Amino acid sequence: MPQLDTSTWLTMIMSMFLTLFIIFQLKISKHIFHHNPEPITTKVSKQSAPWEMKWTKTYLPLSLPQ
Repeated sequence: MPQLDTSTWLTMIMSMFLTLFIIFQLKISKHIFHHNPEPITTKVSKQSAPWEMKWTKTYLPLSLPQ
């Protein structure tokens, strides 16, 4: 049975890592990053629901009198 030749594996793996690094650097360099983003002030509006003004009691099935 012939033996597996692993002498070129290191070269292939290193070239693969180099290629991936270059591809990711090119992809990242095309992004535009804002240096000082300004916070956006949002207005919070309080919406009243009809059940907020009333007192209600929820009965659990296990807490009912037997």
